[in-house]
Parts: sequence; structure tokens; C-alpha cells
Amino acid sequence: MKKFILFFVISLTTVAAKAQGGYNYSQFGVGVGVGYGRAFADTKRQDYHPAFNINFVYNYGPFIPVALEFQFGTLSGGGRTIDKDPYGRIYKNNYKALILHADLQAGDIMDYSNSNFLNMLKNFYIGTGIGAINNKMADIQRTNLYPQNGPIGTTIGFEGKDKSTNLLIPLRFGYEFKIFDSYDEPSYTITIGYQHNITFGEGLDGYNDNPDKFKNNAPDQYAQLTIGFKFSFGNSVSYTKQIRHSQF
Repeated sequence: MKKFILFFVISLTTVAAKAQGGYNYSQFGVGVGVGYGRAFADTKRQDYHPAFNINFVYNYGPFIPVALEFQFGTLSGGGRTIDKDPYGRIYKNNYKALILHADLQAGDIMDYSNSNFLNMLKNFYIGTGIGAINNKMADIQRTNLYPQNGPIGTTIGFEGKDKSTNLLIPLRFGYEFKIFDSYDEPSYTITIGYQHNITFGEGLDGYNDNPDKFKNNAPDQYAQLTIGFKFSFGNSVSYTKQIRHSQF
């Protein structure tokens, strides 16, 4: 009899949980990602490189992930020939960055319950945050190569730091594909996005440009197209509306 009662209670709990399907999400997540992008720095030419990230996520809601992201990769540009850079400047930056960012998906601020079209749009997001990037030059030209630019070997116009740390602001937008488990909870996500990072300083290319010699009207920046995968875990939290539209 006790076994029957226990079986009945467990079965009732399972049915009740499934009846709430589509309204719950996990509180935490871990993710990995890969990107491809370039810097917007002070040399004439910029190269494209892959970048990688690992992130820990707190899901404030199913449509508001807050992530602490560790990012690493390479930025480079210029060249030691005139066709690649008129001053022969070149840099290669093996960087690491730590960024705290939050995204707001459309589903948090709109009613998508009666529209398959809005249900499809609900996973578009915009986001921002704050972070820091540690720059480390693996290669950089610190002296003049061409007589038309001044005495050969002069360091004027090639000043800067081989190592530096700059604050940055990320500007993000993209789309998150939610993959639901048997309880209609979004346990996995695949995100495709664009991230543009504005830095406060001149560390990305290692050159602190003299405005009398070089045109420099903007801070150093870098941007990436990214794709990421996230696995959610932890406490199951109830949301105010159905996350997975029953008609979609």
C-alpha cells in the first residue's frame, strides 16, 4: 500500500510538472563560442582572425541572460611594405579579455502568445556591458623603414606600449535559437551574433599615435561575428508566460 501511495505521488508530481511545461527555465548556464573578426585600429590594413570564448551565464529570465565571458584571440594589421602600410608599421596582438554583458531579447517585452510571427522574432536580442582587454604584442615595428617618412631608424611616430590593459564597452545584437527538452524547458541554446567592442585607449595596435603625424579620430575597436552554444542547468524557475509558443 505504501509503495502504491509513493508511486501515485511521484506520478502526480511528474504530471503536474509537465502541465507547467513551457513556463520554466534553468537559472544558470555555461557556454563556449567561436568568432571571426578584425580590429579597427590605426594601421592601413587590418587582418581577420578567429577568436574564442568561454562564458558563465546567470539567466535573470529566459530572455535576459547575464554572462561573464573570457575571450582570447589575435588582432593584427599593417605590413612592412609600403603597399600594406605607408609607414611600414605592423602589429600582432595576442589578447585576452574579460567581459560582463547582458542581453535583452524581444520576448521579454512583447506579447507573442497569439502570433507565430512574433514568436519567431522573440529571440532577437541587443546587449551591452563592460569589460577589460589585456593587450600583448607578439610582433610590432618600432622604427621607421622609409626615408620619405623621416630618418631611417627613428622612433618618432612609432611610440606605444607592447603590453597594456584597456577598458571596453561591447555592443551586441543577434539571435538565439532555443532547444527545448522533454519538459519544454530551453536547456540548450545556439546563438548567432555580432559584437563590436569599443576600447578606451590605444592598446589594440600598440601605437600611441602622434596626432601631428597620424590621423586618429576614433578609439581602437574590434568586431566579431560569433556563434555560441550554451547548456543551462540549476534550479528550475517559473516564468510569467509560456516560453515555447504552443502554436509554433
